[in-house]
Amino acid sequence: MDENLIFDTLREALWVAVKVSSPILTVALVMGVVVGLFQALTSIQEMTLTFVPKMAAILVAFWISMGFISATMSDFFRHRIVPLIAGF
Repeated sequence: MDENLIFDTLREALWVAVKVSSPILTVALVMGVVVGLFQALTSIQEMTLTFVPKMAAILVAFWISMGFISATMSDFFRHRIVPLIAGF
């Protein structure tokens, strides 16, 4: 196995990881900013106020993007990893 093939596979795997995690991380970032602004405006410093809405938004984002995540991961494995294992 050529080292260029390994590096290309690792590079593509990192891009797949970025694509898969970006919807969830974007929602967490937006919710963190919104809750932080709400806390700053109302002077409420409750720890559960930051945790519960952010976790709920992350769960909803994960549920909505589950099809995209599974399609992206299965395409990567079908077109990149399985041919490497099979030796094509």
